Amino acid sequence: MLNIEGVTKQYNKLDTAVDNLSLRVLPGEIYGFLGPNGAGKSTTIKLITGMYPVDFGSITINNFDIKYNTIKAKQSLGYVPDTPNFFLHLKGIEYLNFLKDVYAVPQERCVNTIMTLATKFNMLHALEDFIQNYSHGMRKKIQIMGSLLHNPRVWVLDEPLNGLDPKAVFTLKELMREHAEKGNAVLFSTHMLETAEHICDKIGIINNGVKIFDGVMQEVRNAMQSEVSLEKLFMELTKNDNDTD
Repeated sequence: MLNIEGVTKQYNKLDTAVDNLSLRVLPGEIYGFLGPNGAGKSTTIKLITGMYPVDFGSITINNFDIKYNTIKAKQSLGYVPDTPNFFLHLKGIEYLNFLKDVYAVPQERCVNTIMTLATKFNMLHALEDFIQNYSHGMRKKIQIMGSLLHNPRVWVLDEPLNGLDPKAVFTLKELMREHAEKGNAVLFSTHMLETAEHICDKIGIINNGVKIFDGVMQEVRNAMQSEVSLEKLFMELTKNDNDTD
């Protein structure tokens, strides 16, 4: 569903942001993408979306190569960025209708999806307001809603929980599970390790651009020979990290 093979991204010869990264997210999986600040998570996600070109390796989304079948790949992708400060000059409903046109979503299906998601996120009252007047959390909610309008086969979210209230966090976790159970793939980056531990089918940990773990939680515990939390495991695996905020 989402396949990253030997991907490398260099900003210059001395700065390798992502180093020979390979990972797969299969249909029905929620994949938690973890790492310290500056580890390469957001760069990887921007490579998946096609915002950054891949220097070496390949990325396929729903069997479409992001480099050679860019449009088809992006049509299969739903993306929630870490910073929700986009399209501020539009009203919430205008933003959603714009995405409806971009992805050629049928009108009736679009209306039903908007009503369902706006109700879940308590956003019905805000659809006619300008996004620039939204709080950070409301901007994140409208982008989550927009990312699901076309029912993407691969849903990628970059730090989606930041700025959301507890009810919205619960709703988003439910949506991620529902989306995966329909046979889709979900990848999200987060620093909320407890949430990742409970919701993810698989986790990957990246540090200094290099993948240092990829598997299910039980595999990590078996390797460590103890029933410990993901937080403790994460700290152990990244204990040599010297990155700062």
